[in-house]
Amino acid sequence: MGILRVLLLGLLLCPALAIGPAGACLAQNTTPAGPFRFEKLRRHRMRVPLQIQRNLLVISATLNGYGPFNFLLDTGVATAIITSPALADSLQLRHGQIFRVTGAGGSDTGLQAYQADSVRVGLPGIVADYMPVLVLSQDVLNLSGYVGVPIHGILGSELFRSFVVTLRPEEGHLIATTPDAYRAPKGRSWSSLPLSLENNKAYFTAPVQLTDSLTLPLKLVLDTGASHALSIELDSDSRLRAPSQRLPTDLGRGLTGVVQGFLGRVPQLKLGRYTLPNVLTSFPNSADVHRRIDVPRNGNVGYELLKRFSLVIDYPHQRLLLRPNLQLRDAFEHDMCGIELMAVGADLRRYVILRVMPNSPAAAAGLQPEMELVSINLIPANFFNLTQLSRIMHSEDGRNLLLLLRRPDGELQTTTVRLKRQI
Repeated sequence: MGILRVLLLGLLLCPALAIGPAGACLAQNTTPAGPFRFEKLRRHRMRVPLQIQRNLLVISATLNGYGPFNFLLDTGVATAIITSPALADSLQLRHGQIFRVTGAGGSDTGLQAYQADSVRVGLPGIVADYMPVLVLSQDVLNLSGYVGVPIHGILGSELFRSFVVTLRPEEGHLIATTPDAYRAPKGRSWSSLPLSLENNKAYFTAPVQLTDSLTLPLKLVLDTGASHALSIELDSDSRLRAPSQRLPTDLGRGLTGVVQGFLGRVPQLKLGRYTLPNVLTSFPNSADVHRRIDVPRNGNVGYELLKRFSLVIDYPHQRLLLRPNLQLRDAFEHDMCGIELMAVGADLRRYVILRVMPNSPAAAAGLQPEMELVSINLIPANFFNLTQLSRIMHSEDGRNLLLLLRRPDGELQTTTVRLKRQI
């Protein structure tokens, strides 16, 4: 399950990664006001249902009055994307300008996207009347299978440019407030971090201790669409150093396939007045990460770290407000099993092993790709969703899991996996 802990989208799916005519980037030099508004003119504040699945934020929206459809809420993506071309066709969205999608290092993915203009996007009490949306020609990411619930696309900066957004996932919603009506919370526990908005994405600078003697201020993307804690691109600054203890592994999935690299830990990272120790960090191979030449940066911070705070994402006033919650002192843990599960079937409640990490507990126990997980500790696998299964795989160093698996030939196999902290 390691791959979903790391970035699914932001590494290889955003306008800054060369989605454009003839491979050009869809760069924007300004950050315009967002397209969303409240349907009632005198309304200044609205709650919108929000759920977390596998460390990713999911909201529901209507498109041209149809739906609702599930979207990842992703500050790491500048433009809204529909990942299901079948959905776009069923809504008869107009095919506008066609773009070629390039992947890591400018490689040709064979994938195209077109811009659908004037899509009416609706949230409870909120609407964007004429919003452009990119539609992928193929659902290459299969987000539904990775997240474990139907996912139809990604909603990017548009909502954050329109409102001050307070995330309250533990209460099952976010709060959207008009910028002129928003009043920042008071109290010494709140900390404010300046944001710079470039090409419709938010960046901030944070001191990151890399070794006992080296601390650097790193420019990081605020990325709610990344399920990891921290990612650092070593080739972005010659002073950056990799940790001595590292775990080679697959870090994520992008348009051109699996992103490889290694995991390590940095001694600490500071967000405002708060220090987070021993942060699990992804270090992607430079060949697998297409450099954002329009906005130089050193990496990104994902939701595994951000979830430790109550968050106010305030693009209009260019700041991030944060206050620690009960998860602040939780340890940063990597998957202790070593399998990546994919949800399949009409209800996404069957789980097939997509990948087994080399030298992992799963590999030692004989697990192989294409095996289906039938039960775990004598409980049927379909009793769990992917989020719950992921928690089990991260649960406790030394814990034994009794697995019943169905091989591709239909035969059943029982095995025990002993979870192990690998990094």
